[in-house]
Amino acid sequence: MALAQRHGLPEVAARVLAGRGVGLDNAEIELAPTIRVLLPDPSTLTDCDNLVARLADAIEGKARIALFADYDVDGATSAAVVARTLAAYGATPRVMIPDRVSDGYGPSVPLMETLAAEGTELVVCLDCGSGAVEPVAAAKAAGMGVLVIDHHPVNALAPADAIVNPNRADDLSGLGALAAVGVSFVVMVGLAREMRRRGCAGGPDLMALLDCVALGTVADVVPLTALNRAFVRGGLVAFRRRGNRGLAALVAAARIGGPVDSGHLGYVLGPRINAGGRIGQSDLGAKLLMCDDDAEAERIAGTLDRLNQDRRAIEAAAVEQAVALADESQPVVVVSGDWHPGVVGLVAARLKERTRRPSVAIALGEETGTGSGRSIKGVDLGAAVRAAVEAGLLVKGGGHPMAAGLTVEPAKIPALTAFLAERLATEVAAARASDCLDVDALVGLGSLDETLARTLAEHGPWGAGRARPVFALEAVVLDDVMPVGAGDSLRLSLRALGGARATAMAFRAGGPLGQRLRAARGEMLHLAVELSHSVFRGEPRAEIVVVDAADVKGAMRRAA
Repeated sequence: MALAQRHGLPEVAARVLAGRGVGLDNAEIELAPTIRVLLPDPSTLTDCDNLVARLADAIEGKARIALFADYDVDGATSAAVVARTLAAYGATPRVMIPDRVSDGYGPSVPLMETLAAEGTELVVCLDCGSGAVEPVAAAKAAGMGVLVIDHHPVNALAPADAIVNPNRADDLSGLGALAAVGVSFVVMVGLAREMRRRGCAGGPDLMALLDCVALGTVADVVPLTALNRAFVRGGLVAFRRRGNRGLAALVAAARIGGPVDSGHLGYVLGPRINAGGRIGQSDLGAKLLMCDDDAEAERIAGTLDRLNQDRRAIEAAAVEQAVALADESQPVVVVSGDWHPGVVGLVAARLKERTRRPSVAIALGEETGTGSGRSIKGVDLGAAVRAAVEAGLLVKGGGHPMAAGLTVEPAKIPALTAFLAERLATEVAAARASDCLDVDALVGLGSLDETLARTLAEHGPWGAGRARPVFALEAVVLDDVMPVGAGDSLRLSLRALGGARATAMAFRAGGPLGQRLRAARGEMLHLAVELSHSVFRGEPRAEIVVVDAADVKGAMRRAA
């Protein structure tokens, strides 16, 4: 009530914010986080001053610099932020993105040897490299300097000249929630400061790079701390200025009619940037983000849009097969098949959603399988994968608590499955026992209006570490249920007993929720819904999305 009264918020919105730790003492920062207030001193990052000095020396000495970045959105956006910053100081770095299928994740000895043969003097690894001991050693042996800007947890650091990673054991910056692109931005702020200290004129408009920072932050699903939300909010402003021609072309190719919002970053633009790395040319996304030619940007954006359509078809077929193979009696679901390696992460995510268990999907190759895993809250899958590497069960692997990647010999998949099951059984059991859908408030259908949707959007974004608000609708009638598109989404006509009516959507409705909704036409259900804000044909509106349903009669029996 105090938040609502002091800051002019609807009571429901104030309830949502209070439930996420916003109080009167921190409301000013949490309700309107800004980079001006929250941007940290780059020097607080361990090794940042050393890395910045080495990079400044390379710029002044006109050294041949190569940026080696991961093939996902975080890597592509990190490459764009660093490349554009270096270009503002007259450098023309070579950008190398490894192929997901033939090269795998991160630096490798052959790729480092390729860069050395090209005459590269300094390699900057982005969103990778912290634990690449052998490849970095090979690069050093070939006479190249190696710098790393990363955010992945590692057990042992590579012998690079400088490693900036807020998740290395000796870093006390408190910035471990940043995506690699966020870390890259902070380091580039430090580089700009160092170049000014050295009397270098010019330099980049760092705020103009926030569109890339916002995209990588949302797409990498890092916790939305106040600083990360400041990055996203600033990035959405940069999107409206359309300064990045590649992103402007991608917005057009994706047919986004209104202003770009955080939902577009995660569900529309991010998958298209990723499509090149998944099933096409791995460096297409980075090329687009660094492109300053309108015609070339339009061509690349169109290619990525088409690749994304192909990716969706490949993913749908793989998910169907994986669901049939999944053994839900195991604590960790591990499946393998003749799938495209670029979609295994998406397959694992869908399996996790359906089974409520950590899931690993492995695309089998001739000699090894390429796998990706997704976890549930409270289960550290990344640590388990690193332990499997140490146990000799994997060729390589690593990741975060919620996501991991791995390379495995097919013959060792049964042993890997048993290892993960034994290591994680207790964590999975505890996580599943405490798993529930947290509901912020019971509301009337008529109160889910554009005003509330706009207020919640203004205080977003919502996502990892800052759950999207969920509201309960009591006893609403499903007047109609209509398949949309390919049938994997449903449009619902809702009616409250008091007469209020609204339209809602249910996405990816091929599982139990979709089946229940399809069978409930004309029935009364309790619904759990999310609320978002959008613009359709120039008109702002609220969008209601159904995320769960409960039978009214069953709920009444349980209550009795």
